Amino acid sequence: MAEPKPEEISHPPMDQLQGLEYCIDSNPSWAGEAIALGFQHYILALGTAVMIPSFLVPLMGGTDDDKVRVVQTLLFVEGINTLLQTLFGTRLPTVIGGSYAFMVPIISIIHDTTLLSIEDNHMRFLYTMRAVQGALIVASSIQIILGYSQMWAICTRFFSPLGMIPVIALVGFGLFDKGFPVVGRCVEIGIPMLILFIAFSQYLKNFHTKQLPILERFALIISITVIWAYAHLLTASGAYKHRPELTQLNCRTDKANLISSAPWIKIPYPLQWGAPTFDVGHAFGMMAAVLVSLIESTGSYKAAARLASATPPPAHILSRGIGWQGIGILLDGLFGTLTGSTVSVENVGLLGSTRVGSRRVIQISAGFMIFFSILGKFGALFASIPFTIFAAVYCVLFGIVGLSVPEYYREYTAKALHGPAHTRAVWFNDFLNTIFFSSPTVALIVAVLLDNTLDYKDSARDRGMPWWANFRTFKGDGRSEEFYSLPFNLNRFFPPS
Repeated sequence: MAEPKPEEISHPPMDQLQGLEYCIDSNPSWAGEAIALGFQHYILALGTAVMIPSFLVPLMGGTDDDKVRVVQTLLFVEGINTLLQTLFGTRLPTVIGGSYAFMVPIISIIHDTTLLSIEDNHMRFLYTMRAVQGALIVASSIQIILGYSQMWAICTRFFSPLGMIPVIALVGFGLFDKGFPVVGRCVEIGIPMLILFIAFSQYLKNFHTKQLPILERFALIISITVIWAYAHLLTASGAYKHRPELTQLNCRTDKANLISSAPWIKIPYPLQWGAPTFDVGHAFGMMAAVLVSLIESTGSYKAAARLASATPPPAHILSRGIGWQGIGILLDGLFGTLTGSTVSVENVGLLGSTRVGSRRVIQISAGFMIFFSILGKFGALFASIPFTIFAAVYCVLFGIVGLSVPEYYREYTAKALHGPAHTRAVWFNDFLNTIFFSSPTVALIVAVLLDNTLDYKDSARDRGMPWWANFRTFKGDGRSEEFYSLPFNLNRFFPPS
Protein backbone atom coordinates (compact mmCIF):
# COMPACT_ATOMS: atom_id res chain seq x y z
CA MET A 1 0.00 0.00 0.00
CA ALA A 2 1.44 3.35 -1.08
CA GLU A 3 2.32 5.95 1.54
CA PRO A 4 -0.23 8.80 1.73
CA LYS A 5 0.82 12.10 0.25
CA PRO A 6 1.21 15.06 2.65
CA GLU A 7 -1.82 16.80 1.15
CA GLU A 8 -3.92 13.68 1.74
CA ILE A 9 -3.39 13.80 5.52
CA SER A 10 -6.49 15.40 6.98
CA HIS A 11 -4.84 16.62 10.19
CA PRO A 12 -1.14 17.36 9.56
CA PRO A 13 0.83 17.94 12.78
CA MET A 14 1.69 21.51 13.61
CA ASP A 15 5.34 22.41 13.24
CA GLN A 16 5.24 24.39 16.45
CA LEU A 17 2.84 24.68 19.34
CA GLN A 18 0.65 27.74 19.38
CA GLY A 19 2.21 30.51 21.44
CA LEU A 20 5.44 28.62 22.18
CA GLU A 21 8.14 31.24 22.72
CA TYR A 22 11.19 29.09 23.47
CA CYS A 23 11.67 25.70 21.85
CA ILE A 24 14.34 23.12 22.62
CA ASP A 25 17.27 25.09 21.16
CA SER A 26 16.14 28.65 21.90
CA ASN A 27 16.88 30.02 25.34
CA PRO A 28 15.51 32.72 27.63
CA SER A 29 17.95 35.39 28.71
CA TRP A 30 20.45 34.61 31.45
CA ALA A 31 19.53 37.89 33.16
CA GLY A 32 16.95 36.19 35.33
CA GLU A 33 14.25 34.53 33.29
CA ALA A 34 16.15 31.31 32.56
CA ILE A 35 17.34 31.05 36.16
CA ALA A 36 13.84 31.63 37.53
CA LEU A 37 12.37 29.04 35.16
CA GLY A 38 15.07 26.55 36.15
CA PHE A 39 14.36 27.15 39.83
CA GLN A 40 10.67 26.55 39.13
CA HIS A 41 11.44 23.11 37.69
CA TYR A 42 13.62 22.39 40.74
CA ILE A 43 10.78 23.28 43.11
CA LEU A 44 8.39 20.98 41.24
CA ALA A 45 10.89 18.10 41.30
CA LEU A 46 11.08 18.43 45.10
CA GLY A 47 7.63 16.90 45.48
CA THR A 48 8.64 13.39 44.42
CA ALA A 49 12.13 13.71 45.92
CA VAL A 50 10.65 14.28 49.37
CA MET A 51 7.53 12.09 49.16
CA ILE A 52 9.30 8.81 48.36
CA PRO A 53 11.92 8.90 51.17
CA SER A 54 9.36 10.28 53.63
CA PHE A 55 7.26 7.18 53.08
CA LEU A 56 9.99 4.53 52.82
CA VAL A 57 12.64 5.57 55.35
CA PRO A 58 10.41 5.17 58.46
CA LEU A 59 9.40 1.70 57.25
CA MET A 60 13.09 0.78 57.20
CA GLY A 61 13.67 1.96 60.76
CA GLY A 62 15.38 5.17 59.70
CA THR A 63 15.36 8.46 61.61
CA ASP A 64 14.76 12.02 60.44
CA ASP A 65 18.51 12.36 59.91
CA ASP A 66 18.45 9.32 57.62
CA LYS A 67 15.46 10.73 55.73
CA VAL A 68 17.22 14.03 55.12
CA ARG A 69 20.36 12.27 53.83
CA VAL A 70 18.28 10.16 51.44
CA VAL A 71 16.42 13.25 50.15
CA GLN A 72 19.73 15.06 49.61
CA THR A 73 21.23 12.04 47.87
CA LEU A 74 18.19 11.62 45.62
CA LEU A 75 18.27 15.29 44.58
CA PHE A 76 22.04 15.16 44.00
CA VAL A 77 21.78 12.11 41.72
CA GLU A 78 18.68 13.58 40.02
CA GLY A 79 20.77 16.61 39.08
CA ILE A 80 23.61 14.45 37.70
CA ASN A 81 21.20 12.22 35.74
CA THR A 82 19.34 15.22 34.31
CA LEU A 83 22.62 16.73 33.09
CA LEU A 84 23.72 13.42 31.56
CA GLN A 85 20.39 12.95 29.80
CA THR A 86 20.22 16.50 28.40
CA LEU A 87 23.88 16.46 27.31
CA PHE A 88 24.42 12.91 26.05
CA GLY A 89 21.06 11.07 26.15
CA THR A 90 18.00 12.12 24.18
CA ARG A 91 19.01 15.78 24.73
CA LEU A 92 15.34 16.57 25.32
CA PRO A 93 14.39 19.03 28.11
CA THR A 94 13.47 16.34 30.63
CA VAL A 95 14.14 16.16 34.36
CA ILE A 96 15.21 12.67 35.46
CA GLY A 97 13.69 12.09 38.88
CA GLY A 98 12.67 9.37 41.29
CA SER A 99 10.02 6.89 40.21
CA TYR A 100 7.00 5.53 42.06
CA ALA A 101 7.29 2.39 39.90
CA PHE A 102 10.04 1.12 42.22
CA MET A 103 7.89 1.34 45.36
CA VAL A 104 6.46 -2.19 45.11
CA PRO A 105 9.76 -4.12 44.91
CA ILE A 106 11.38 -1.81 47.49
CA ILE A 107 8.53 -2.34 49.97
CA SER A 108 8.90 -6.08 49.32
CA ILE A 109 12.60 -5.84 50.24
CA ILE A 110 11.74 -3.83 53.37
CA HIS A 111 9.40 -6.63 54.49
CA ASP A 112 11.95 -9.38 53.87
CA THR A 113 11.88 -11.55 57.00
CA THR A 114 15.67 -11.60 57.21
CA LEU A 115 15.78 -7.80 57.39
CA LEU A 116 12.76 -7.48 59.67
CA SER A 117 14.45 -9.73 62.20
CA ILE A 118 17.17 -7.11 62.81
CA GLU A 119 16.24 -5.54 66.14
CA ASP A 120 18.37 -2.40 66.01
CA ASN A 121 16.49 0.15 63.87
CA HIS A 122 19.59 1.90 62.57
CA MET A 123 21.22 -1.36 61.51
CA ARG A 124 17.98 -2.51 59.88
CA PHE A 125 17.88 0.74 57.92
CA LEU A 126 21.47 0.30 56.72
CA TYR A 127 21.07 -3.35 55.75
CA THR A 128 17.79 -2.63 53.95
CA MET A 129 19.35 0.28 52.08
CA ARG A 130 22.25 -1.93 50.98
CA ALA A 131 19.82 -4.61 49.78
CA VAL A 132 17.92 -2.01 47.72
CA GLN A 133 21.19 -0.70 46.32
CA GLY A 134 22.26 -4.16 45.21
CA ALA A 135 18.92 -4.81 43.52
CA LEU A 136 19.08 -1.47 41.67
CA ILE A 137 22.64 -2.09 40.49
CA VAL A 138 21.74 -5.51 39.03
CA ALA A 139 18.41 -4.36 37.54
CA SER A 140 20.00 -1.32 35.85
CA SER A 141 21.68 -3.70 33.42
CA ILE A 142 18.28 -4.23 31.71
CA GLN A 143 18.07 -0.64 30.48
CA ILE A 144 21.79 -0.41 29.79
CA ILE A 145 21.71 -3.50 27.57
CA LEU A 146 18.42 -2.65 25.82
CA GLY A 147 19.56 0.93 25.26
CA TYR A 148 23.13 0.66 24.09
CA SER A 149 22.55 -2.53 22.06
CA GLN A 150 19.83 -0.62 20.14
CA MET A 151 17.36 -3.41 20.92
CA TRP A 152 14.93 -0.83 22.25
CA ALA A 153 15.27 1.05 18.96
CA ILE A 154 14.07 -2.08 17.18
CA CYS A 155 11.11 -2.38 19.56
CA THR A 156 10.08 1.26 19.11
CA ARG A 157 9.71 0.79 15.36
CA PHE A 158 6.47 -1.03 16.13
CA PHE A 159 5.07 1.99 18.02
CA SER A 160 2.55 4.05 16.05
CA PRO A 161 1.36 7.53 17.06
CA LEU A 162 -2.04 6.02 17.85
CA GLY A 163 -0.45 3.34 20.01
CA MET A 164 1.53 5.91 21.98
CA ILE A 165 -1.53 8.01 22.87
CA PRO A 166 -2.70 5.82 25.79
CA VAL A 167 0.90 5.42 26.97
CA ILE A 168 1.50 9.17 27.12
CA ALA A 169 -1.92 9.84 28.63
CA LEU A 170 -1.59 7.22 31.35
CA VAL A 171 1.91 8.40 32.30
CA GLY A 172 0.22 11.52 33.70
CA PHE A 173 -3.06 9.91 34.73
CA GLY A 174 -1.10 7.45 36.87
CA LEU A 175 -0.62 10.26 39.39
CA PHE A 176 -4.36 10.79 39.92
CA ASP A 177 -4.15 9.28 43.42
CA LYS A 178 -1.43 11.83 44.22
CA GLY A 179 -3.76 14.63 43.14
CA PHE A 180 -7.01 15.55 44.86
CA PRO A 181 -6.87 12.69 47.42
CA VAL A 182 -3.79 14.44 48.84
CA VAL A 183 -5.34 17.91 48.40
CA GLY A 184 -8.28 16.69 50.50
CA ARG A 185 -5.97 15.96 53.43
CA CYS A 186 -5.61 19.71 53.97
CA VAL A 187 -8.27 21.56 52.01
CA GLU A 188 -7.51 24.91 53.63
CA ILE A 189 -4.23 25.16 51.70
CA GLY A 190 -4.90 22.65 48.90
CA ILE A 191 -8.02 24.32 47.46
CA PRO A 192 -6.54 27.88 47.50
CA MET A 193 -3.42 26.52 45.76
CA LEU A 194 -5.54 24.82 43.11
CA ILE A 195 -7.60 27.95 42.47
CA LEU A 196 -4.62 30.31 42.47
CA PHE A 197 -2.55 28.16 40.10
CA ILE A 198 -5.46 27.84 37.65
CA ALA A 199 -6.15 31.58 37.82
CA PHE A 200 -2.52 32.57 37.19
CA SER A 201 -1.65 29.97 34.55
CA GLN A 202 -4.92 30.03 32.60
CA TYR A 203 -7.16 33.06 33.21
CA LEU A 204 -4.50 35.72 33.86
CA LYS A 205 -1.86 34.40 31.49
CA ASN A 206 -2.14 37.43 29.19
CA PHE A 207 -0.98 39.77 31.94
CA HIS A 208 2.37 41.19 30.80
CA THR A 209 5.13 43.06 32.58
CA LYS A 210 7.74 44.55 30.22
CA GLN A 211 6.38 42.31 27.43
CA LEU A 212 6.86 39.23 29.62
CA PRO A 213 3.80 37.03 30.43
CA ILE A 214 4.92 36.86 34.03
CA LEU A 215 1.85 35.16 35.50
CA GLU A 216 1.73 32.42 32.87
CA ARG A 217 5.48 31.89 32.84
CA PHE A 218 5.94 31.87 36.63
CA ALA A 219 2.48 30.80 37.82
CA LEU A 220 3.90 27.84 39.71
CA ILE A 221 6.54 29.64 41.74
CA ILE A 222 4.32 32.64 42.48
CA SER A 223 1.35 30.57 43.65
CA ILE A 224 3.55 28.20 45.70
CA THR A 225 5.22 31.19 47.40
CA VAL A 226 1.88 32.77 48.30
CA ILE A 227 0.27 29.56 49.60
CA TRP A 228 3.44 28.45 51.38
CA ALA A 229 3.54 31.77 53.24
CA TYR A 230 -0.17 31.37 54.01
CA ALA A 231 0.44 27.83 55.33
CA HIS A 232 3.31 29.09 57.48
CA LEU A 233 1.05 31.81 58.88
CA LEU A 234 -1.56 29.20 59.82
CA THR A 235 1.15 27.07 61.43
CA ALA A 236 2.65 29.96 63.41
CA SER A 237 -0.75 31.15 64.61
CA GLY A 238 -1.49 27.75 66.17
CA ALA A 239 -4.35 26.87 63.84
CA TYR A 240 -3.36 23.17 63.90
CA LYS A 241 -2.31 22.91 67.53
CA HIS A 242 -5.17 20.62 68.54
CA ARG A 243 -5.81 18.93 65.20
CA PRO A 244 -5.17 15.20 64.50
CA GLU A 245 -1.60 14.11 63.79
CA LEU A 246 -2.34 13.29 60.13
CA THR A 247 -3.81 16.75 59.55
CA GLN A 248 -0.78 18.39 61.13
CA LEU A 249 1.56 16.30 58.96
CA ASN A 250 -0.17 17.46 55.76
CA CYS A 251 -0.84 21.07 56.74
CA ARG A 252 1.96 22.33 58.98
CA THR A 253 5.19 23.65 57.50
CA ASP A 254 7.30 22.45 60.42
CA LYS A 255 6.32 18.77 60.67
CA ALA A 256 8.73 17.39 58.06
CA ASN A 257 11.66 17.84 60.50
CA LEU A 258 13.96 18.39 57.53
CA ILE A 259 15.54 21.75 58.37
CA SER A 260 16.56 20.84 61.91
CA SER A 261 17.95 17.47 60.80
CA ALA A 262 19.82 18.68 57.70
CA PRO A 263 23.56 19.41 57.88
CA TRP A 264 24.85 22.72 56.58
CA ILE A 265 27.12 21.10 54.00
CA LYS A 266 27.11 17.45 52.95
CA ILE A 267 28.31 15.97 49.67
CA PRO A 268 26.73 12.59 48.84
CA TYR A 269 29.18 9.97 47.59
CA PRO A 270 28.99 6.39 46.25
CA LEU A 271 28.67 3.56 48.79
CA GLN A 272 28.03 6.04 51.60
CA TRP A 273 25.71 3.49 53.28
CA GLY A 274 28.24 0.66 53.01
CA ALA A 275 28.82 -2.12 50.49
CA PRO A 276 25.63 -3.18 48.61
CA THR A 277 24.32 -6.69 49.14
CA PHE A 278 22.94 -8.84 46.34
CA ASP A 279 19.97 -11.21 46.36
CA VAL A 280 18.49 -12.91 43.28
CA GLY A 281 14.90 -12.51 44.45
CA HIS A 282 15.33 -8.81 45.22
CA ALA A 283 16.98 -8.15 41.85
CA PHE A 284 14.32 -10.04 39.91
CA GLY A 285 11.52 -7.96 41.39
CA MET A 286 13.46 -4.75 40.74
CA MET A 287 13.84 -5.70 37.05
CA ALA A 288 10.07 -5.43 36.63
CA ALA A 289 10.20 -1.86 37.95
CA VAL A 290 13.04 -1.07 35.53
CA LEU A 291 10.89 -2.28 32.61
CA VAL A 292 7.98 -0.13 33.83
CA SER A 293 10.32 2.85 34.11
CA LEU A 294 11.54 2.21 30.57
CA ILE A 295 8.00 2.28 29.13
CA GLU A 296 6.96 5.33 31.16
CA SER A 297 10.05 7.24 30.04
CA THR A 298 9.48 6.39 26.38
CA GLY A 299 6.03 7.97 26.56
CA SER A 300 7.41 10.97 28.44
CA TYR A 301 10.18 11.49 25.86
CA LYS A 302 7.55 11.60 23.12
CA ALA A 303 5.49 14.13 25.08
CA ALA A 304 8.53 16.27 25.92
CA ALA A 305 9.56 16.40 22.26
CA ARG A 306 6.10 17.65 21.33
CA LEU A 307 6.02 20.27 24.07
CA ALA A 308 9.55 21.44 23.19
CA SER A 309 8.62 21.78 19.51
CA ALA A 310 11.20 19.17 18.51
CA THR A 311 10.70 16.45 15.92
CA PRO A 312 9.59 13.09 17.34
CA PRO A 313 12.76 11.41 18.67
CA PRO A 314 14.13 8.81 16.22
CA ALA A 315 14.32 5.20 17.37
CA HIS A 316 18.07 5.21 17.99
CA ILE A 317 17.80 8.43 20.02
CA LEU A 318 15.17 6.87 22.27
CA SER A 319 17.41 3.84 22.68
CA ARG A 320 20.38 6.06 23.54
CA GLY A 321 18.29 7.87 26.13
CA ILE A 322 17.22 4.59 27.72
CA GLY A 323 20.86 3.53 27.88
CA TRP A 324 21.79 6.67 29.78
CA GLN A 325 18.76 6.20 31.99
CA GLY A 326 20.14 2.77 32.84
CA ILE A 327 23.38 4.49 33.84
CA GLY A 328 21.23 6.75 36.01
CA ILE A 329 19.67 3.76 37.80
CA LEU A 330 23.16 2.36 38.30
CA LEU A 331 24.13 5.66 39.96
CA ASP A 332 20.98 5.42 42.10
CA GLY A 333 22.20 2.06 43.31
CA LEU A 334 25.76 3.21 43.95
CA PHE A 335 24.77 6.38 45.83
CA GLY A 336 21.74 4.91 47.62
CA THR A 337 18.77 7.07 46.54
CA LEU A 338 16.22 4.44 47.67
CA THR A 339 14.48 4.50 44.29
CA GLY A 340 15.23 4.25 40.59
CA SER A 341 15.11 6.90 37.89
CA THR A 342 12.54 7.84 35.29
CA VAL A 343 11.51 10.95 33.38
CA SER A 344 9.66 13.29 35.74
CA VAL A 345 6.24 13.53 34.10
CA GLU A 346 5.24 16.51 36.27
CA ASN A 347 8.15 18.52 34.86
CA VAL A 348 7.11 17.53 31.34
CA GLY A 349 3.68 18.94 32.16
CA LEU A 350 5.32 22.19 33.30
CA LEU A 351 6.83 22.60 29.81
CA GLY A 352 3.32 22.87 28.43
CA SER A 353 2.11 25.14 31.20
CA THR A 354 4.92 27.68 30.78
CA ARG A 355 5.23 27.19 27.00
CA VAL A 356 9.00 27.10 27.45
CA GLY A 357 10.69 23.97 26.13
CA SER A 358 14.28 25.16 26.45
CA ARG A 359 16.97 22.58 27.22
CA ARG A 360 19.03 25.22 29.02
CA VAL A 361 16.25 25.80 31.57
CA ILE A 362 16.26 22.11 32.52
CA GLN A 363 20.05 22.10 32.83
CA ILE A 364 19.82 25.10 35.16
CA SER A 365 17.30 23.19 37.27
CA ALA A 366 19.81 20.32 37.47
CA GLY A 367 22.35 22.81 38.80
CA PHE A 368 19.90 23.86 41.53
CA MET A 369 19.36 20.20 42.48
CA ILE A 370 23.07 19.60 42.92
CA PHE A 371 23.73 22.93 44.65
CA PHE A 372 20.91 22.71 47.21
CA SER A 373 21.55 19.03 47.92
CA ILE A 374 25.07 19.97 49.04
CA LEU A 375 23.91 23.01 51.04
CA GLY A 376 21.59 20.92 53.21
CA LYS A 377 19.89 23.62 55.29
CA PHE A 378 18.85 25.68 52.28
CA GLY A 379 17.64 22.65 50.36
CA ALA A 380 15.68 21.43 53.37
CA LEU A 381 13.95 24.80 53.61
CA PHE A 382 12.39 24.37 50.17
CA ALA A 383 11.79 20.67 50.76
CA SER A 384 9.59 21.53 53.76
CA ILE A 385 6.80 22.73 51.43
CA PRO A 386 3.69 20.67 52.39
CA PHE A 387 2.86 17.81 50.01
CA THR A 388 -0.66 19.17 49.64
CA ILE A 389 0.66 22.09 47.60
CA PHE A 390 2.35 19.78 45.09
CA ALA A 391 -0.80 17.65 44.86
CA ALA A 392 -2.81 20.71 43.78
CA VAL A 393 -0.21 21.38 41.08
CA TYR A 394 -0.55 17.80 39.77
CA CYS A 395 -4.31 18.30 39.39
CA VAL A 396 -3.70 21.22 37.03
CA LEU A 397 -0.66 20.00 35.08
CA PHE A 398 -2.27 16.70 34.10
CA GLY A 399 -5.93 17.70 33.93
CA ILE A 400 -6.80 14.80 36.25
CA VAL A 401 -9.58 16.49 38.23
CA GLY A 402 -12.23 14.30 36.58
CA LEU A 403 -10.44 11.22 37.92
CA SER A 404 -8.87 12.65 41.03
CA VAL A 405 -11.84 14.30 42.75
CA PRO A 406 -14.10 11.19 42.60
CA GLU A 407 -11.15 9.06 43.74
CA TYR A 408 -10.86 11.28 46.82
CA TYR A 409 -14.59 10.91 47.54
CA ARG A 410 -14.42 7.11 47.10
CA GLU A 411 -11.28 6.81 49.23
CA TYR A 412 -12.71 9.01 51.97
CA THR A 413 -16.05 7.15 52.00
CA ALA A 414 -14.33 3.74 52.20
CA LYS A 415 -12.37 4.82 55.29
CA ALA A 416 -14.89 7.01 57.14
CA LEU A 417 -18.09 5.24 55.94
CA HIS A 418 -19.48 8.64 54.97
CA GLY A 419 -18.61 11.23 52.35
CA PRO A 420 -16.40 14.31 52.84
CA ALA A 421 -19.54 16.45 53.05
CA HIS A 422 -20.72 15.56 56.56
CA THR A 423 -22.88 18.36 57.96
CA ARG A 424 -26.09 18.22 59.94
CA ALA A 425 -28.07 18.70 56.72
CA VAL A 426 -28.27 15.11 55.50
CA TRP A 427 -29.97 16.07 52.23
CA PHE A 428 -27.11 18.46 51.44
CA ASN A 429 -24.52 15.79 52.24
CA ASP A 430 -26.23 13.23 50.01
CA PHE A 431 -26.54 15.66 47.12
CA LEU A 432 -22.91 16.84 47.22
CA ASN A 433 -21.36 13.44 47.87
CA THR A 434 -23.36 11.81 45.07
CA ILE A 435 -22.44 14.48 42.52
CA PHE A 436 -18.70 14.38 43.21
CA PHE A 437 -18.63 10.61 43.53
CA SER A 438 -19.26 10.34 39.77
CA SER A 439 -16.26 10.71 37.43
CA PRO A 440 -18.33 11.61 34.31
CA THR A 441 -20.28 14.25 36.25
CA VAL A 442 -17.16 15.93 37.61
CA ALA A 443 -15.54 15.75 34.17
CA LEU A 444 -18.57 17.40 32.56
CA ILE A 445 -18.71 20.19 35.15
CA VAL A 446 -15.00 20.98 34.79
CA ALA A 447 -15.00 20.64 30.99
CA VAL A 448 -18.04 22.88 30.44
CA LEU A 449 -16.76 25.49 32.90
CA LEU A 450 -13.31 25.71 31.30
CA ASP A 451 -14.64 25.37 27.74
CA ASN A 452 -16.95 28.35 28.14
CA THR A 453 -14.68 30.64 30.16
CA LEU A 454 -11.15 29.97 28.91
CA ASP A 455 -10.34 31.75 25.61
CA TYR A 456 -13.75 30.70 24.36
CA LYS A 457 -14.03 33.52 21.79
CA ASP A 458 -10.66 32.90 20.19
CA SER A 459 -10.84 29.09 20.22
CA ALA A 460 -14.25 28.44 18.67
CA ARG A 461 -12.67 26.66 15.69
CA ASP A 462 -10.51 24.44 17.91
CA ARG A 463 -13.55 23.63 20.04
CA GLY A 464 -15.46 22.47 16.94
CA MET A 465 -18.21 25.06 17.31
CA PRO A 466 -18.47 26.11 13.60
CA TRP A 467 -18.90 22.46 12.56
CA TRP A 468 -21.51 21.82 15.23
CA ALA A 469 -23.54 24.96 14.42
CA ASN A 470 -25.34 23.30 11.50
CA PHE A 471 -26.67 20.55 13.72
CA ARG A 472 -27.81 22.64 16.67
CA THR A 473 -31.36 22.90 15.25
CA PHE A 474 -33.57 20.21 13.78
CA LYS A 475 -33.77 21.91 10.40
CA GLY A 476 -30.08 22.74 10.24
CA ASP A 477 -29.40 19.59 8.22
CA GLY A 478 -31.75 17.80 5.82
CA ARG A 479 -30.94 14.39 7.27
CA SER A 480 -32.25 15.23 10.73
CA GLU A 481 -35.85 14.53 9.74
CA GLU A 482 -34.89 11.06 8.52
CA PHE A 483 -32.94 10.22 11.66
CA TYR A 484 -34.98 11.80 14.45
CA SER A 485 -38.63 12.21 13.36
CA LEU A 486 -41.20 10.59 15.64
CA PRO A 487 -43.14 7.57 14.31
CA PHE A 488 -46.80 7.58 13.28
CA ASN A 489 -46.59 11.18 12.11
CA LEU A 490 -46.47 12.40 15.73
CA ASN A 491 -44.35 15.38 14.68
CA ARG A 492 -47.67 17.14 13.94
CA PHE A 493 -48.26 17.41 17.68
CA PHE A 494 -44.65 17.94 18.73
CA PRO A 495 -43.13 20.11 16.01
CA PRO A 496 -39.33 20.28 16.26
CA SER A 497 -37.71 23.67 16.65
